[in-house]
Amino acid sequence: MTCIGETQKWVKETWDRLDKKMQISAPKMKGKIPYTTENGHYDNFYERCPDWWTNGFWGGMMWILYKKTNRTIYRDAALDCERLLDKAFYEYYQRLHHDVGFLWNITAGIHYRLEGDTLSKRRVLEAANLLAARFNIKGQFIRAWGGAERSGWTIIDTMMNLPLLYRASQITGDMRYSYVAQAHADMTMRDHVRSDGSVFHIVQHDEFTGECTGYPKGQGFAPESSWARGQAWAIYGFTLSYIFTGKQEYLDIAKRVAHYFIAAVCEDFLPRCDFRAPAEPVLYDSTAGVCAACGLLELANQVGEYEKEMYRSAAVRMLKAIDKAFCNWNPQEDSVLQMGSHSYHKVEERHRHIIYGDFFLTEALYKLSDGEILFW
Repeated sequence: MTCIGETQKWVKETWDRLDKKMQISAPKMKGKIPYTTENGHYDNFYERCPDWWTNGFWGGMMWILYKKTNRTIYRDAALDCERLLDKAFYEYYQRLHHDVGFLWNITAGIHYRLEGDTLSKRRVLEAANLLAARFNIKGQFIRAWGGAERSGWTIIDTMMNLPLLYRASQITGDMRYSYVAQAHADMTMRDHVRSDGSVFHIVQHDEFTGECTGYPKGQGFAPESSWARGQAWAIYGFTLSYIFTGKQEYLDIAKRVAHYFIAAVCEDFLPRCDFRAPAEPVLYDSTAGVCAACGLLELANQVGEYEKEMYRSAAVRMLKAIDKAFCNWNPQEDSVLQMGSHSYHKVEERHRHIIYGDFFLTEALYKLSDGEILFW
């Protein structure tokens, strides 16, 4: 059997295992949105925090599963999640921030793009308006979080929220959304990405001039380190910005960060939480790997014939290694991807299931199954 044939066999078998597990899990989650697991079962983090930044990943994963299988249980779960997120708009609007793309682009956005639902369209545009309103005209950036002390902060994560703005321009024909997104991507390219392809998680700017004034500590080991999930956000985020704009510089930056990431994981293709951290303790972040794999697979679709295989092969090797080392396929337990680390220094946030890990694993398998839909 050829290498390609072996990969396709693995993709089909892995997808089937995922589908089998989610057919059991999805119906149990009505009225709930998970963040992690407790005793092998998804929690209901929505009950604690309706506006939590990860609350869209469950619904997004359900849409991907529905698109691939046409099982109505997944569509029902996706619609339930979208409905639940309305509470974040109505009751927690002042707390929403740069991550509204994670909440609504992969829930209401997918719903609108697949089915043309008018209420979903309104949700997408409301979220896009909120994100665009965070744009600092003087500094030419979208500010992160809230609070006066962070008024000049930007984070690499926002690159994955920019597709919400590009989609709003597609829906309305109003290019201002896209211009805001491109201005922020240009700043990120200049201030977050280092010459070697590693990235800063957080950058502090002068809010009146846009000048870079420092690098606050983020979720990695140190300000000057290389937080793995931040690298993954950059690979996928710049690739998506290239897809929506056609700007060559975005593709070039995505490739630079991808080369750095591939070099950092090539020993065993199991991403550490931070690529510039002490050798001990060994801290993994499986979620960085599956997110980066999605970015690498999409990047492979954008480059020339003789470049494709490098990115696709790295993605497949990483996914297979992660499957072997970190996936839980027990159908009696809800989550799949284990060993995710939300941040380096918080012990309670290391080596656990996190819902966006399951989302990006699902998306990567969909891409490898010749899925044609871009869900962002």
